[in-house]
Amino acid sequence: MLSDFDSIDIGDSESLIKEITEEDVRRFVEMSGDNNPLHVDRDYAETTPFKDIVVHGMLGASFISTVIGTKIPGTGALWLSQNMEFLLPVRLGDRLVIKCSVLEKHDRDRLLVLSTTITNQNQRTVLSGTGKVKVLSPKALKTDIIATKDPVAIVTGGSGGIGRAISLTLAKNGYNVVVNYRSNKYQAERLVSLINGLGAAKAIAVQADISTLKGSSFLCEQTLKTFGSISLLVNNASPAINSKSFDNSSWDDMQSQIDVQVKGAFHMCKFVVPHMTELGKGCIINITSQVVDSQPTSGWTGYAMAKGALKIFSNYMAAELGVKGIRVNCVAPGMCETPLIGDISEKVQLMTARQTPLRRIADPQDIADSVVYLASDSASFVTGVSLPVNGGIAIR
Repeated sequence: MLSDFDSIDIGDSESLIKEITEEDVRRFVEMSGDNNPLHVDRDYAETTPFKDIVVHGMLGASFISTVIGTKIPGTGALWLSQNMEFLLPVRLGDRLVIKCSVLEKHDRDRLLVLSTTITNQNQRTVLSGTGKVKVLSPKALKTDIIATKDPVAIVTGGSGGIGRAISLTLAKNGYNVVVNYRSNKYQAERLVSLINGLGAAKAIAVQADISTLKGSSFLCEQTLKTFGSISLLVNNASPAINSKSFDNSSWDDMQSQIDVQVKGAFHMCKFVVPHMTELGKGCIINITSQVVDSQPTSGWTGYAMAKGALKIFSNYMAAELGVKGIRVNCVAPGMCETPLIGDISEKVQLMTARQTPLRRIADPQDIADSVVYLASDSASFVTGVSLPVNGGIAIR
């Protein structure tokens, strides 16, 4: 079984004690072909400034590999490079202490930088250096992953518009669903009743303001209390756009968007990632927007800023969490038939549809189907992407 990379910390060290014998030298000569008389012929060695046999330097150094391969990091270690300085000769009969200590740890690459030293029985350093070691990551076996009977999804802002379609579609695909809402209890409970009536999955409604740490914590606690697991997080919650010109905007308008869409997603990830890490797998899908990549819409500054930040957050989480088996992706809808576009004139909506290659604006079901795909095993090798669901209006 491969070493547990996550359990290794900077400062950890392991050592090995080895007494060098003539038999060790003989075997090294047989293996390497290095029969230099300085190492094997005492009569010759006595004529040199060393006055006695000097053990091959690489024989001593080879025991660094023993420590790396059997102790730290252990099974699955791949020794990539080594810088070393031979400070003193090793003699027959020397009792060597070979020690490796962790100087640096790079989680993304599963890479360790080690301090490597060898000292003799007189506590004198005969070799000093540093090495780089990669800890291999095996293909995950199903037996290594904690199984959950039914997948469980949290959908923030899950009771209306796109969130409603996502919650309902996930339930139809076998997910137990936690429908998060902030204020519309009636709408959330109606959706939960509909899902439970289908019989394919179970659902609960949880009131929580995910822009606060307390609200995010409560939402995750209620999910685990009810279902015992979290397989999927969909960060969908979004305030109304509340279009304002720059002259009429305040920072509070920007902050209200950032608090829900970015800080809320951050808090939710902080709570679900440790659980998904324990499971050995998980999926996070953030609902961004076409506005991130298209022509700016006047008055939508705060909304667009938050969506842009959420996309960048997603990219960095995908890079960092992939090693834990957690995939992070975005779905970026174009204009969609939801209350969010209620303030957009019918003329603009019709114009947008005509400018779209598929000649319509998005339906919430289009977004929900994309979320189901990214959450499924069919997308098991997909992470760090932003899937545009806009009918081709922003082809790039």
